[in-house]
Amino acid sequence: MRSVSTRTRVATLAAVTAFGALFSTGTATAAATQLNGHWAPFDRCPVDAPAMLAADGVDTVATCISSSSSSGSIKLGNTVVETGGTDLQLGVIQRGDGTTSLVAPAEGALVADSATVPGGLLGLMCPSNIPVVSAVCRQITDADLNRITATIEPAGEPRDFDMAAAFTTGVPILTLPVRVHLRNPLLGDSCYIGTTSKPVLLQPENVTAPSLSLQQFEGDGTPAEEGPMGRYTFSGADQADTSFAVPGASGCGLGLLDWAVDLKTGLPSAAGENSVTLDDTSTYFASPYDPASLAPNEGRELSRFWHSAAK
Repeated sequence: MRSVSTRTRVATLAAVTAFGALFSTGTATAAATQLNGHWAPFDRCPVDAPAMLAADGVDTVATCISSSSSSGSIKLGNTVVETGGTDLQLGVIQRGDGTTSLVAPAEGALVADSATVPGGLLGLMCPSNIPVVSAVCRQITDADLNRITATIEPAGEPRDFDMAAAFTTGVPILTLPVRVHLRNPLLGDSCYIGTTSKPVLLQPENVTAPSLSLQQFEGDGTPAEEGPMGRYTFSGADQADTSFAVPGASGCGLGLLDWAVDLKTGLPSAAGENSVTLDDTSTYFASPYDPASLAPNEGRELSRFWHSAAK
């Protein structure tokens, strides 16, 4: 049986690029390893995960994916948040039948800059003539109490993956359940828009097709025209979703401020009134240039190469 095709690899990459758009708002910490040369974008690839190590290079191929963007936005109801830098990294197991599975790093797939909600708590619910809200407004005496950050978190397993949609524009690639964590000292630590039982269901699609180039390199990341590793670089792809509905807030101020957040934010919000966009993504996909040549230990060789690139 031939190794997993380049077409399958390209489809997987384009699909995973969309994950960046889903997680454009957030804060995360991660242990990254600084890597040499063409390995540099893959500093959190889960090369030592059991599923990656088990890839044989013929029926299954382990690969690394990294997708990043410096800007984007998300609109929930009446609130628009401009996003900062994002870095999404995943391992992918590609099978000869065209199916795939994703492997996240142990610390999570996403590292992203914090996104600040415009106007903070004052903009979200003040002024107000409702006593419980007015009491909160009177406590906002400095910038720290006013500041709200928003973090998008997974709220269920991805589903409805469409491999063919990764090649084209205007077709949903997958469905991803998420929730938005609002953080502020007065809102508490359990204030969410969406829950695991009633999540926001994002269905990203390519708005523009990415440009493609290929680099070959040695196992340690050094550029080499005949190197054993290959890296596909995709650039210039914009992605978006305007199809999702957003439920109301929950757990804000022990639940006492849910309605106040909903009222000012315009939640719940029906499908078509919300959007997520990610601008000009740069996505990289790395695997052995000829996976079958490393059979039956392609996954273990990928891990060995990755570790050899550590600075």
